[in-house]
Amino acid sequence: MDSDTAPDAAPDTAQGTAPGTAQHPAPDAAAARLRSRWLATAAAAGAPADRDPGPYADRLLAAWAEPQRRYHTTAHLADVLARIDVLAAHAADRAAVELAAWFHDAVYRPDRSENEERSAALAERALRELGIPEDRTAEAARLVRLTTTHDPAPGDTNGEVLCDADLAVLAGAPDAYAAYAAAVRAEYGFVPDGAFRTGRAAVLRQLLDLPRLFRTPYGAARWEAPARRNLAAELASLTGQA
Repeated sequence: MDSDTAPDAAPDTAQGTAPGTAQHPAPDAAAARLRSRWLATAAAAGAPADRDPGPYADRLLAAWAEPQRRYHTTAHLADVLARIDVLAAHAADRAAVELAAWFHDAVYRPDRSENEERSAALAERALRELGIPEDRTAEAARLVRLTTTHDPAPGDTNGEVLCDADLAVLAGAPDAYAAYAAAVRAEYGFVPDGAFRTGRAAVLRQLLDLPRLFRTPYGAARWEAPARRNLAAELASLTGQA
C-alpha cells in the first residue's frame, strides 16, 4: 500500500507478467490455504469451468513471495483477505474486492513508484485471460488503483472494504505495529536512515491529517483510534519527540 512508502521512488514503466504461464506452487500450509482460497474466489467471480485458475494462483503466490519483500508478503495478503471476511457484508461485490486484494501488491518493487498501476494492468490482463466477466475485471482493476490513495468516494463500498482491510495493520497491538514498521523499514533498506525518517514522517503526517482513516462502520469503530495512536507514536519516535 502506498502509505507504507518512504521517499518517492523512481518510476518504472515495466509491466508484470500475466500469471497464467508459470506453475510454482508453494509447499507450505499457509500458501496451500491461500491457493485453495484463490480457486474458490475465481469460481465465485465467474471463471468458466474450462479455465484452470490454478496456474494463476501459483504465479501470484510466487510474486507475493519475492525476496525483496518484507512486509508486502503472503502474510500481508492473508491478513487483508481475513479483514475482508470481517467487512464483507459492507461490500457490493465481494468477489471483485477479493480479486483486487490478490492483485493489489502483486507487482511490488520498493524502489519503484508505479506498483499499483502495474498491478492493476496485470489484473486486467490475467482476469480477462481467466475469463472473469469484463465488468468484474474492470472493478477489480479500479480497486487496485484505488490503493494508491486509499481514498474511496462516498458510497464506494467496495473501495471502502478493500482500503480498510489494507490499512487495518495500522490498528494492531503495539508489538504488532512495531513489527509492521520494522518490516517496512527493511523493505527500504537501500534508503539512508535520514532520508527514510524524513519520508516516513511525511507519510505518517499525511495519514494523521486525514479526517478518517477507515470508512466502513466496523473499521471506524474498531480500528480508527488505535491506528491513530500507533501512527502518532511512530511519528514521535522518528522525530525525536517520544
